Amino acid sequence: MQTHITTTPFGRRSLSLAHVASQAVAKARPLDKAVHKWNVFRAICTAKARIGVSERALAVLDALLSFHPETALTGEDLIVFPSNQQLSLRAHGMAPATLRRHLAVLVDAGLIVRRDSPNGKRYARKDRGGEVELAFGFDLSPLVARADEFEAWAKEVRAEERALKLVRERITLCRRDIAKMIATGMAEGVPTRAQGPADWMEIHGLYRAIVERIPRNAIRQALEPIAEDLTLLAEEILTLLEAHVKTSVSSGNESQTERHKQNSNPDSPIDLEPRFRESRGAGTELKTEPSRQPEGAYPLGMILDACPDIIDYARSGISNWRDFMATVAVVRPMLGISPSAWEEAQAAMGEVQAAVVVAAILQRGTAINSAGGYIRDLTRKAEAGAFSIGPMLMALIGKRKGEKKRA
Repeated sequence: MQTHITTTPFGRRSLSLAHVASQAVAKARPLDKAVHKWNVFRAICTAKARIGVSERALAVLDALLSFHPETALTGEDLIVFPSNQQLSLRAHGMAPATLRRHLAVLVDAGLIVRRDSPNGKRYARKDRGGEVELAFGFDLSPLVARADEFEAWAKEVRAEERALKLVRERITLCRRDIAKMIATGMAEGVPTRAQGPADWMEIHGLYRAIVERIPRNAIRQALEPIAEDLTLLAEEILTLLEAHVKTSVSSGNESQTERHKQNSNPDSPIDLEPRFRESRGAGTELKTEPSRQPEGAYPLGMILDACPDIIDYARSGISNWRDFMATVAVVRPMLGISPSAWEEAQAAMGEVQAAVVVAAILQRGTAINSAGGYIRDLTRKAEAGAFSIGPMLMALIGKRKGEKKRA
């Protein structure tokens, strides 16, 4: 029978007060307490950030648990003594040096306790009946003693993850609602506190300022104030639209019909622009095909992959080139691109390429200080034959893939 339980590690490994505390917790556990080892392991995986262990260290813990023959952890026989070779195999072929490093992490985190033999080897001595009477290896008792603590941490982490998911969903819904309500307000000429589209552009600028505050990798505490600001803005815009609808309904049928006469054709693109000057000829009106890809244009799916933000401003999504061009007509004045700069860009680049440039400017956000000056510079390059839309799209797609990889 074992008369003394070792408390210090073999060799030059040091003994810290944290190790002593872990051993005290394991020693004080009730001997009749039993826990499901894989339930405890799942709780530890969920709360790994709180505990301070990595995925590689958890792979080593998984391997150690597999050497315990029973599913339930109870009693005193909780010491496992695998060799480094067998432990490495069950840890997916982990290198010996890496294995030792992660074992030390598990010990420091208070998940296991070292029970080293006089020579540092792991083994067990059995009595004449074949029962283990003395074992040296890794003690799994802390998992039993701290099972309730790990489960409580796991519940807190799951609750935090759910709250973070909800606030992200709230931000996404508010962004969609605000963008489409602004587009509707501009297209229908809904008055704000004062007359004129400049007021809607100010609302759009406020919306973009709030969106730019969203961090790339944000915690819930950082996102909640942003979600609150977006919710308030969405409610204010909705109040403007509802007030305009009530005013329209209360007016006579004749005036209501006159107000909506310009939008009687549902297939026509949104026309927020003044007509091109007659000196440019009769063929300068906006013409879009509902489904056919314009000659020489990049695929619409590729453009939306590079510039997904423009979808937020579409009235009913973007499924063809007609939808894309109509949405660009809404976004262009929001960005502050003047009609003259727009005409020159269309003349130099072509109608579709100029629209793609607008979508790209929207996607880059605050990286471009002056959208009008930027598109004029690109127009000059296009007139000199030194501009192509392809590298711009590739750069945007590469940037989005890099952000997803980092996230």
